[in-house]
Amino acid sequence: MRRSYKFLMRPTAHQQAALTACLDDHRALYNAALLERREAYKRSQVSIRYGDQSAQLKEIRAYDPDQAHWSFSSQQATLRRLDKAFRAFFDRVKAGRTPGFPRFKGRGWFDTVEWPEDGDGCRWNSQPEHPSATFVRLQGVGHVRVHQHRPVRGRVKTISVKREGSRWYVVLSCDDVPAEILPATGAVVGVDMGVASFLTTSDGEQVGNPRRLAASAEKLAAAQQDLARKKRGSKRRRKAVARVAALHGKVRRQRLDGAHKVANALIRRYDMIVHEDLRIANMTKSPAPKPDGEGGYLPNRAAAKAGLNNSILDAGWGVFLGILAHKAESAGRELISVDPRNTSRTCAPCGHVAKENRATQAEFACTACGHTAHADVNAAINILGAGLALREAAAA
Repeated sequence: MRRSYKFLMRPTAHQQAALTACLDDHRALYNAALLERREAYKRSQVSIRYGDQSAQLKEIRAYDPDQAHWSFSSQQATLRRLDKAFRAFFDRVKAGRTPGFPRFKGRGWFDTVEWPEDGDGCRWNSQPEHPSATFVRLQGVGHVRVHQHRPVRGRVKTISVKREGSRWYVVLSCDDVPAEILPATGAVVGVDMGVASFLTTSDGEQVGNPRRLAASAEKLAAAQQDLARKKRGSKRRRKAVARVAALHGKVRRQRLDGAHKVANALIRRYDMIVHEDLRIANMTKSPAPKPDGEGGYLPNRAAAKAGLNNSILDAGWGVFLGILAHKAESAGRELISVDPRNTSRTCAPCGHVAKENRATQAEFACTACGHTAHADVNAAINILGAGLALREAAAA
């Protein structure tokens, strides 16, 4: 199986300047290749592809000494990144979705450079004889120290460098990673995702919603207000942008850490985990405006929906479910997703479905049989039942 490892880099001031220059030059190559494609089609109706632009790299490197400073393979990866953006654009056109033509990348929108193969312009663990530290060697940058907080398994295939705010990370994509199968426990569980509680199991356990973004709201508001007062292009504004990015980065890392811990706890305890097949992008759409026929609009509760959307995104359901899927695959656990419709309105004991069954956010009271329970626990039991039914149907 394939797995990615992400480690914090600790570059020196000189190496940090070199990494910044590397990003800037690769961004310039990306934008120049995009401009060439646009102009060729606009003027001559000619489509330029990756092979055409990759063949020009030797001439570009001979003409531009800045480009010649970096790995040839990493520049090819940048051109493939542009080609992938165009293929995704044409796929969206064919599917009838909003196309979204590839855009030029500004300084804050190009933060990753990839080396397609370990040993070609880069080398992981480039100083294996060092007694206590790990280094990655990057062409044009040198040996950069890495905070390796866990062992790397499998064969390192690709190496990427990513900038997040003022921090630098190295991301390793490894093939042939051995699975770490956990012993069977014989237990199964259904999981209901929520906002009041982040997660509720069919066993009746609840995991609170830490609301990471809400906890940092005051600091973020102050930092963003400070940013709004700064003049564009000034040094003070760049510092203010860095402060806002650092706060958002901290929230993101806290959310990831919490998701990993909850997923690990579930994977260790249960052989089969059933969750809702959530379409988070659809759930967080803004309501469409409703014209009143007189040049105005009818109330559509957009403000209330925006608050709910923020709570859903702050909970990080998508991040958690992605992490859970990877951990389940590695541990040999079974993960099933089920249709979430009516799971919160159905009585688990008798199966009666009615909107009135859910009296409040937390209380479930069946209008047919009188069964009462916590609404989220009742939903989790229904989710587990749907997952067991799917497994039986697949086995039949």
